[in-house]
Amino acid sequence: MGETFDFWKFLAGIGIFLWGMHQLEHALREIAGKSFKNLLQRFTNKPWKGILIGTMSTAILQSSTLVTLMVLAFLGGGMISLGSSLGVVLGANLGTTVTAWIVATLGFKFSVADFSFPFLAIGTLTYIFVNSRPLLRNIGGFLVGFGLIFLGLDFMKTAIEAVAEQLDFSELTAFGTVFFLLVGLIITALIQSSSAMTVIVLSALNAQVINLELAFAMMIGANIGTTFTLTLSAIGGSADKKRLALFNFGFNFITGFIVFLFSKQIIFLVREYFMLMDPLMDLVLLNTLLNAVGIMLFYPFLNVLEKWLRTRYGRDEPVGESVYVKKVGTEIPSVAVLALEKELILVFKKTVVFINKLLVTSPAGDKNLSVWKKLIYQPQDLLADYAKLKLLEDELTSFGIFLQEKNLTPEDAEKLTYLMHSLREMIYGAKDFKDIIHNIKEMKESEELLVLNMLDQLRSQAADFLFFLDNTVSSDSTLFGSVDRPRSFAGNYEEMILSLYQNLKFQKTDVPISTLTNVIKQVVAGLKHLGEAVTYLKIKSVNAVDEKTPTG
Repeated sequence: MGETFDFWKFLAGIGIFLWGMHQLEHALREIAGKSFKNLLQRFTNKPWKGILIGTMSTAILQSSTLVTLMVLAFLGGGMISLGSSLGVVLGANLGTTVTAWIVATLGFKFSVADFSFPFLAIGTLTYIFVNSRPLLRNIGGFLVGFGLIFLGLDFMKTAIEAVAEQLDFSELTAFGTVFFLLVGLIITALIQSSSAMTVIVLSALNAQVINLELAFAMMIGANIGTTFTLTLSAIGGSADKKRLALFNFGFNFITGFIVFLFSKQIIFLVREYFMLMDPLMDLVLLNTLLNAVGIMLFYPFLNVLEKWLRTRYGRDEPVGESVYVKKVGTEIPSVAVLALEKELILVFKKTVVFINKLLVTSPAGDKNLSVWKKLIYQPQDLLADYAKLKLLEDELTSFGIFLQEKNLTPEDAEKLTYLMHSLREMIYGAKDFKDIIHNIKEMKESEELLVLNMLDQLRSQAADFLFFLDNTVSSDSTLFGSVDRPRSFAGNYEEMILSLYQNLKFQKTDVPISTLTNVIKQVVAGLKHLGEAVTYLKIKSVNAVDEKTPTG
């Protein structure tokens, strides 16, 4: 044959295939991403469950990279444990072999380009003309991605077939299997896609450019090369992220090394006992066995490996006041939003502790304490607590601003909006109480019954309302139990002021009346802000909150 290798057609094929994988991954993430997140959080408490979830998720989402990066984000945010993440990564490696089965089964049996056209036509038209319907738009994106994958496959297959007859097979085998393993490793590390490398190897094997032994060596190299994506993502991350990346690399490297040493024997057994009579099927089976063998080797030692991994990288904790947010990047917005929501629950609880320290547990006015203990406990302690809340507010606000710049789904964008509203209301509430620290101290030191009774009444009101809010935050319900209750709390102000004025006709006060009325006003306002914060935190829709907000 006089044809020469069309490098640009081959490179275009890789590009089209990778773009198709990107479209497919994005569409499936939108359609099934939420389900995957729920599965990941709820059903990975045991290693075997993690393997199962990792395998199923990767098979559905068609991207081990997406699954492992999602796991990395959840791990970084402290939303799953290191032990749970190890099982998911093992499963993701097995699940990614499904791509090879699909390509080998469909991609080389008939005209791949003709097969891709209906998907491209229907997918493109659906994506363009029903863009306002998220589900249909994502289905269109999925069809486009599926079509591009097979169009890219056709480009690569025909480019390799054009030059296959001009190559001397004996010259290639002279390089040895180690050389082809390194080729598979390097190319996969460069293009960041083991799926694309799988198609290249299958195309070369189909065109008889390489034999099964060399193709299997390249697949082993591809399995090792794909770990660089996770490794790069973990650089500069938390200690747990680095541990997971180390485990992923170790799993693929050790498994690949062991299987490579016995590759001839494994190939012989596959041909002898499975008798598939098709080198493409032999190769994808070998690829599946490669990862299955790795899981069988590593599964019994997961607990031991977890303990060993925890000794690596020390306690490399990111800097910041937050617990979850400081460990999570904004690369996967849906996980970042979830981390922010969990963080705000902690901010709420810290604000409640701050209020309780002021109203209830502050010993400054306790007459039974010695003088030196009263001197040790100064308002500065509460001011320091408030300063930490402000630092936390700044950290979370900056995180929210960066997150807003990402490509958020409408659902995540709306959720982020009301989470930021919630944060603002919490800090407003904390500030209302911060402004009366000295007033409360003065009331606690009062000798008059009227002042002490009023303080007890405020404590009782606050304790009851905070208990109600805390139960609401801790519940699994996405809707706030009673949106109106925080708003109606404002009516308590007029009632308490009227009661104060009536009592002043018959009782004395050693605290200025302006101080007493200001304390009532600030306590009611602060609790009302906290009620608003919980409403924004738990409500399904921002609009549902805004419709309840009084004007003026």
